[in-house]
Amino acid sequence: MAKRLIPSLNRVLVEKIIPPSKTNAGILLPEKTSKMNSGKVVAVGPGARDRDGKHIPISVKEGETVLLPEYGGTEVKLGDKEYHLYRDDDILGTLHD
Repeated sequence: MAKRLIPSLNRVLVEKIIPPSKTNAGILLPEKTSKMNSGKVVAVGPGARDRDGKHIPISVKEGETVLLPEYGGTEVKLGDKEYHLYRDDDILGTLHD
């Protein structure tokens, strides 16, 4: 049975996207091209509450590609896959084609 993690409050579970280190032709790419920190949202929490008790929804949805900070997040290992938990506030933005 596969485990599924549902984040609490304003947390977002992200699977980082690892860019290729070489092209299809076998040309090695420099490290600078793989510097962009992005990931795919796997699961989101229900959101947080403010001081007055009003619900603050999460700004991203499952399946979106997001831009992540260089540092931060909590590493989580489920089975053989590695994920990261971020607060909704820590996510820098969404990436679109």
